[in-house]
Amino acid sequence: MSVASRSRYLDLKALSALGHMRFTTRRRIEGSFSGRHASRQQGGAGEFVDFREYSGGEDLRRLDWKLLARTGKAFVRLHQDETNLLCTLAIDGSHSMNFGGSHRDSKLQYVQYLSTALSHIIARGQDQVGLALVWGDEVETLPPAGTPSHLAHLQERIERLATRPTTHLAGGLRTLFERSTRRGVLLLMSDFLVDDLEQVFAALRLFRHSSWEVVVMHVLHPDEERLPTATACRFEGMEDEGRVDCSPADIRAIYEEHFAAHVETVRLLALAAGCDYRLVSTAIPYLHTLGGFLVERAG
Repeated sequence: MSVASRSRYLDLKALSALGHMRFTTRRRIEGSFSGRHASRQQGGAGEFVDFREYSGGEDLRRLDWKLLARTGKAFVRLHQDETNLLCTLAIDGSHSMNFGGSHRDSKLQYVQYLSTALSHIIARGQDQVGLALVWGDEVETLPPAGTPSHLAHLQERIERLATRPTTHLAGGLRTLFERSTRRGVLLLMSDFLVDDLEQVFAALRLFRHSSWEVVVMHVLHPDEERLPTATACRFEGMEDEGRVDCSPADIRAIYEEHFAAHVETVRLLALAAGCDYRLVSTAIPYLHTLGGFLVERAG
């Protein structure tokens, strides 16, 4: 990628600190060429995993002839192939993602840095990365690929992402599922401030039931978790919900209790749907978040 076409969210100098790290999958996936990730296909030249009784018509080259000579029974050797990774980065494009304090990036900007860096690391590992921008029932997709031109286009589209006023997410995820022709890893970045929360995780279960690996990154801004200490404030909804004038001290305890309950609900729904869940705070530099995430997945 030339310097002229580089996204402003791609900091190659900073990413050099993560040069030795790769994005890995925790579950078996599909792919088209030999690589580092465990495949759902068995019977190739990867690590031996088991025997299976021979069925008529199978390739005789897969027979374990030594076992046949020793036992008189025909078995084929099963191997755990390795394959390339297909990862789709799904980003919530609702207006609530614009929230941000005066001293930190908004949640959207944080996700733009994080997803751009992650796309670079995935492609650098000779894997394929795709993009899904979700606005309510609408979704814009770029199918996974690994060419430099594809990566430049994907990162440019992340850079230009603009939010829309919506409080739903499930419809776009269902459409993404219907459009996806090959299973892989779905990594969803959202604040989950939606009205259809249970439907969102019902949509994610569609991916899990089709043997996708699903990673949920729950993005929060610290100013959402704790109200300001000012004596009087005006709170304005990011999704056109109107305005509220009040003293934060009057509502702080009940607000923070409700917000903590929301976070816990998202976590429990994600785990119940078979997703990997990670809480992400914009108070933590995105490179630290990314590094910790990659280390955690590498085991």
